[in-house]
Amino acid sequence: MRKLNDIIPPSRRREVEPLSQSMPSGREPLRVSERPPRFPYTTLVTVVLIIAASVGVLFYFSTAKVEVTPNTVSAEVQSPFTALTSSGDLPFKVITAQKIASQSVKGSGSKMVNSSASGTITIYNTQTKAQQLVTNTRFATAAGLIFRIRSAVTIPGGSPSKPGSVTVKVYADQPGSSYNVGPTSFTIPGFAGTPQASAVYARSSSAMTGGASGSVPVVDAALESEAKRALMAVLAPDLAASIQAQVPEGYMLLAGAATTTYEGLAPSPSSTTGMVDVKEQGTITAVVFPNAALAKAVASSITGLGYQGEPLTLGPASNLVLTPENGIPDASASSFSFRLTGTASLIYTVDPTRIAAAVSGKTRSSAEVALTNYPEVKRAVLILRPFWRKSFPQDPASISVVVANP
Repeated sequence: MRKLNDIIPPSRRREVEPLSQSMPSGREPLRVSERPPRFPYTTLVTVVLIIAASVGVLFYFSTAKVEVTPNTVSAEVQSPFTALTSSGDLPFKVITAQKIASQSVKGSGSKMVNSSASGTITIYNTQTKAQQLVTNTRFATAAGLIFRIRSAVTIPGGSPSKPGSVTVKVYADQPGSSYNVGPTSFTIPGFAGTPQASAVYARSSSAMTGGASGSVPVVDAALESEAKRALMAVLAPDLAASIQAQVPEGYMLLAGAATTTYEGLAPSPSSTTGMVDVKEQGTITAVVFPNAALAKAVASSITGLGYQGEPLTLGPASNLVLTPENGIPDASASSFSFRLTGTASLIYTVDPTRIAAAVSGKTRSSAEVALTNYPEVKRAVLILRPFWRKSFPQDPASISVVVANP
């Protein structure tokens, strides 16, 4: 009896065999999903967000900046100058500093003395008219100590903001060490009850010295001379440091623009029996100038520099020596003539606002060309971000200008 397999030809048997028979044993049949594939929205949104964030970061950190290196010129100077306190392009100020040093040496006895203290004061006049003071005009400290001038003097007129002034020497009315007062203010008793009482006054910038009365210790001349030399050596660097500390901000003190004087004070008994304190007082007076004003004056004196009045300063590399025409002036001087020799390092002043206005609205190449016309610019680095930004903002306030050290 024939079976079905015997009737179906071998070539067609595979077509009718169940699918399960054609799969390897132990494996499930392949099932094909009938749903269409889904669009990758999540991936697309993620990519878009990343791109947007990147662009946002680029805009957030966008930059329009100019880094400027100032122009510096070094030139030899050998010219005369005149500075004025009240007018002119080159003003000056007189500053002073004072120090006292002492050293104990062996005493050689005592002597009787009866001397009056003396010193210098500056008299100020805030009236518009000049004020004359007669010989022996009295000046009183807050403690009532009286000092007098020994010759008549006239104080020029001025104003409350810029009074006229003159420096004179005064002498204590009585002998004694109690008049050896430090820097203080003075009134004029003769003006009491008049408008001049508040308009004319005086101040001292150093101590009154030389006042003594009674028995004072004596020191061997050789020992005293040796002690004074040692005290001067100690005072010199202290005075230099003190005067440098008094230089106003924006001013400069040149080599040769200061003078130092020394004065021996009356010896006094030491705390050690048989010893005497030898004292030396040092006073340094200096003339200082506004850096910018002095730099302009120096630049204007240099032939061939082509200076057109641009703002500049004298750099620390400057090596200028000042030689006074008639010595270092006191606080009452209205003019000062001197000569400068040496090398000046002139640093042009960069105004960030001026540079920002010069490049605003310009392309990088146009800004580079524009900055070549500014003498204060030695080198400029232009920075624009993001990379596709081709020009600087129209508003100069949106442009950052950084001035590098020359």
